[in-house]
Amino acid sequence: MSSSSSSSHDDYTNYTLNLLDQVDESSNDGVNSRLYVRRDHYNAHNRLMEDYFDEGCKYTEDQFKRRFRMRRRVFLRVMNDILNYDVNPLPTHFIWFHRRQDSRGMWSISPHLKITAALRQLAYGYTPDALDEYLQMSERVGRESLLNFTMCIIDLYNTDYLREPSLHDIQRLYEAHERIHGFPGMLGSIDCMHWAWAKCPVAWRGQFMRDDHSHPTIMLEAVASYDNWIWHAYFGVFGSLHVAGSNNDLNVLNTSDLFNSMLNEDMPDVPFIANGVEYKSGYYLADGIYPTWASFVKGFSSAVDEKRTHFSRQQAAARKDVERTFGILQGRWHILQQPARAYASNQMRRLMYTCIILHNIIIEDNGYNLAENDWVYEPLQHIQRTWIERCDARARRTRELRDREVHEGLRSDLVEHLWALREFN
Repeated sequence: MSSSSSSSHDDYTNYTLNLLDQVDESSNDGVNSRLYVRRDHYNAHNRLMEDYFDEGCKYTEDQFKRRFRMRRRVFLRVMNDILNYDVNPLPTHFIWFHRRQDSRGMWSISPHLKITAALRQLAYGYTPDALDEYLQMSERVGRESLLNFTMCIIDLYNTDYLREPSLHDIQRLYEAHERIHGFPGMLGSIDCMHWAWAKCPVAWRGQFMRDDHSHPTIMLEAVASYDNWIWHAYFGVFGSLHVAGSNNDLNVLNTSDLFNSMLNEDMPDVPFIANGVEYKSGYYLADGIYPTWASFVKGFSSAVDEKRTHFSRQQAAARKDVERTFGILQGRWHILQQPARAYASNQMRRLMYTCIILHNIIIEDNGYNLAENDWVYEPLQHIQRTWIERCDARARRTRELRDREVHEGLRSDLVEHLWALREFN
C-alpha cells in the first residue's frame, strides 16, 4: 500500500473517531437524556437551620424578614398549618411537604427547604434551578414546591384572608376612612393591575392585549382599604370574553364577583349619613373609567368651582390606597413584576391569590389591619323564596346598584361634607 493511500486511510479513521466523540458528547445534552446530580439534602437542611431557624442562628430576625418577606413566626405558623392539615383523604399537595423514607431508609427533602424554595421564588422571582446551589434541590422539585405551596395556602387561608367584610368590619372601615380621609361610608378603593404573561398562547394574544401594553397581560381587580388590606380580588380569564381588546377595567368588572353578595342579598346593608342624608350601603372610590353607579364615587373630570376641585383632590388622594397596595404587593413579591412564566392561567391565578393571602397575613402579623380578623363572617339567613321572587329581588338590587341619580346625589353630598370639614378645620 502506498504512503498516500495509508495517509488518507488514517485521516478518514481520525475523522470518524472525532465524529463519534462529538456524538457521545452531544448525547449528554439531548432532550431525552437525564444527568444524575448527587445532591446533599441533609447538609442543605442543616445549613438552613443554622442560618435561620436554630437558637443563636447566623442571621437576625430583621434579615430573615427581609429575605423571606415575613417574620420567622409567620413562616413556622404556615409550615405547621400545612403539616398539621387534617383532612381524610389528605390532598397530594399537602402530602408533598411531609418527610418520608424510601426503601433505602433515606429521608426526603425537608419541608423547611421546600417552603423556602417556594418563598424565594415568590419574593425574588427566581427560576427554580437558581436555588440548587444553596438548597440542593433540582429544578423539578423547586417548581413543584411552588405549585404545591400555592394550593396549600389557598386551601388553608382563602376563607379567612380573602373573605368579604362582615358587619363589624364594615363599621370599622366606615369609622377609619372617615377619620383618615373624611369620606363617610367608604368601604375602600377599587382599581386594576396588570401582570404580563410571557407564555400566553398565540391564539389568545388578542384577548389579553391593550394599546398601552406591548405584551399580553392578565388583570387583577382589587379592593383595598387604608391599611393596604385587600378585601376583594378577581384575577384570571374573563369568562366568555374572547374578543380582541377585551382586557380593560370595565370588562373585568362585568365578569367579576364583586357585587354578587349584594345582588344575592347575602351581604348586610350598613347605612351611613353624608351631609345629613342617609344612604343604604357603602361605596368604593374609583377612577374615571368606572361607570356612574351608586356604589362608585368618582372625581370630576372638569371641576367648575372650588368645592368640586377640593373634592376631586381629596378623592384622588384617598384613592391612592389601592395604588399603594399594588406597589407594596409587587415590591414584596417580585414574581409579580416579571412576566409570568406559567403556560396555564390557573397556575397564574393560584400564584396571584397566594401572594395576596400572604400579603394580608403579613399585614395582620404587623398589627396594621383596621378590621379584626377574629370575627367570623356570617352570611345573612336566606329567606325561602320562589325562583320568580329571587329573580325579582336580583333585578331590584341591580337597579339600585346602577342608579345614576343616587350616584350624583351621593357625590354632591360628599362634596358638601368635605367642604364643611375644610371650613371647620
